Amino acid sequence: MDRLGNLLGALSLTVSDRLAAVGRGHGLSVTDQAALVTLLAEPGRTVSWLGEVLSLTSSGATRLVDRLVAAGWVARSPGADSRQRRLLLTAAGTAVAQEVVDDRAAVLADCLGPLDGDDRARLERLLERLVGGSASDLVPALRTCRLCDRPACRSNDRDCPLAHTRAEEPVG
Repeated sequence: MDRLGNLLGALSLTVSDRLAAVGRGHGLSVTDQAALVTLLAEPGRTVSWLGEVLSLTSSGATRLVDRLVAAGWVARSPGADSRQRRLLLTAAGTAVAQEVVDDRAAVLADCLGPLDGDDRARLERLLERLVGGSASDLVPALRTCRLCDRPACRSNDRDCPLAHTRAEEPVG
């Protein structure tokens, strides 16, 4: 491994640990955070779709949704047929998901604190290339963005470097 790769790995672990702590501060697992933030960006999706995006088994996705429903954060509504239920955040779920997004933004701003404006602009261009090359299919792209603040990604007349935000093919 070269120094660049090692530094990237060290920073990735630091950022990951700090972001996981955001959820623990709200009493959420990493999976709970991902589910709530994903449903904030993609309301009305099915349990199977959420399970696929979060890489969960069918039973794991059902248990996750049962837990979120019991907490009062998610409601099931009728789907296209009797076997599928659409998932919607409740008002409380929306509030928790937005708190996670906001707290995540604060953690990431702190991580970027040592950089000046020029460094930030260079890093943004490089990260666009790295994120854009990280997934070529829709579901892996959605996994990459499962905790993303979608409006932040689309700010300043830019779009997500992963084409899933513009994808026309429905998933679940």
